[in-house]
Amino acid sequence: MKTLPGLENVQTFLALAQDLNFRRTAERLHLDQSALSRRIQKLEQSLGFRLLDRTTREVSLTQAGQQFYQDNSELLRSYDEAIQTARRVAEGKSGLLKVAYMAFAATELMPSAILRFRQAHPYIDVRLEYIRTQGQKIALANDEVDIGYMIGPFDHPDFHSLQLSSEPLYVVTPRNHPLLLRSKVMPADLADQPVILGNMREWEEYRWRLNDMFSSEGIALNVALEASNTLALNGLVAAGLGVTIYPESLIGFLGRNVEVRQIMSPSFRSRTVLVWKRSNKSPQVQAFVQVAKQIGIGAT
Repeated sequence: MKTLPGLENVQTFLALAQDLNFRRTAERLHLDQSALSRRIQKLEQSLGFRLLDRTTREVSLTQAGQQFYQDNSELLRSYDEAIQTARRVAEGKSGLLKVAYMAFAATELMPSAILRFRQAHPYIDVRLEYIRTQGQKIALANDEVDIGYMIGPFDHPDFHSLQLSSEPLYVVTPRNHPLLLRSKVMPADLADQPVILGNMREWEEYRWRLNDMFSSEGIALNVALEASNTLALNGLVAAGLGVTIYPESLIGFLGRNVEVRQIMSPSFRSRTVLVWKRSNKSPQVQAFVQVAKQIGIGAT
């Protein structure tokens, strides 16, 4: 392999090419002029051509020197950028973070954390993917995502779990529904109501949580219809086909054709947790956890 000129000598030449003055360049580089001259001479000898034309009165670049200056200025800028990029990788300030989320986190928890995270770590690429809670558990186990917002609680020895929110549940009704005349809505008030819920394919975890809550009150829900997304559920309720049950995070997105009342029971709450593998110790994940924790209510 051919020996290339030393980087120090090239940097010295670039500085001199900017000043075209040996005295000023020597002062800027904290060298004496004889040392500066030796570096330039050594560089020219290694290259086999002159870079400078020197007289007692002025210094100028040769045509080859001009080209050498332009090309190496770009090269050293790229070299410096490569150092900064590698340093960000080494410090966990660059790379890729794969974040999964479910519907209840999509309105505030996840977007707020992503905004703050990207402001703090602009060189980390964030990839978002909507995955239902059960699917997230599989994706995390297979390292398909790094971290996930899911319905909790979730306790597993292979995963960390951080509770971010615990929000009350609301019954969503058509306008002028009889339930709205009650001073407060209790779980028992929903026993005879036709209920519209998300289907088991997309809403399985939430359905199981609801079933456990109502079963603990001795109530069997009358599931009249199912749909796969919140828009369809909202439309079916607005049409008068039944009521549905949502966590507080979705209430502000329902529109004017439905009304809501909180279900007044301390146990009727939906919890959102942040989950990641214990074995995933990447600095990107740790940084995101800290941001998400600030957005949410913290660990229990």
